[in-house]
Amino acid sequence: MHANFNDREAHTRLPIPIARFRDAARKTIFEHAKQFNDVKTVAVDDSWFVEKFVDGTPDTMANYVRLYNDDVDEMMRVLVPSARYRKGHYSYGKFTVPQPHGLHTDHSAEDPDGAGEPICIARIETLGTHYVAGDYKAYDPKTQSMLKALRYWIAVPEGEPENILDELLKRETLKTIPVNRVMLMVAGNSSENAQVTQHIAARPPDGGLHSAFFQRQYKLT
Repeated sequence: MHANFNDREAHTRLPIPIARFRDAARKTIFEHAKQFNDVKTVAVDDSWFVEKFVDGTPDTMANYVRLYNDDVDEMMRVLVPSARYRKGHYSYGKFTVPQPHGLHTDHSAEDPDGAGEPICIARIETLGTHYVAGDYKAYDPKTQSMLKALRYWIAVPEGEPENILDELLKRETLKTIPVNRVMLMVAGNSSENAQVTQHIAARPPDGGLHSAFFQRQYKLT
């Protein structure tokens, strides 16, 4: 992937951790997230930088996101030299309801010709992300049907999506990304040379959980 990121066989071995958060950083981020009883989501673009670091005073989360951005950019220059920043966002606060979508991929709607692209995500302290492990084209028809149930959050002959989620986690068809790690996975659009990572956020328990989420996606040049 260093020379050519679009290697489908290599993609089947992703996500992989490429860094971890220091204890002091994760604790500070988590304590800041615990101050909020709703979820705040912020896009990271040029206007964000101007608002937070030129015209205003950055809060705790913005400072850590900037450090995350700088560190991940530096790692990507080594791991995938052709990668250039495309877009990103971060969310933090109390997550009380499941994500509005089921099993999904992070795509590049603004670039229909884009294939597989690097993306780095991190969950702080709680609510890890589940992902489809291995080559998902190789799964048998029943498993494909179960994955469809999670993708569209519908009932299928194999059962209801809530039960299917638990079953696929037990089988390790779905694995869970560890918290407090920077994970490299695949975003972008479908291509015969790419396997875009299919994933779904962990579902919070009744009452919700505080957490923070960082995401940074790259395009290939």
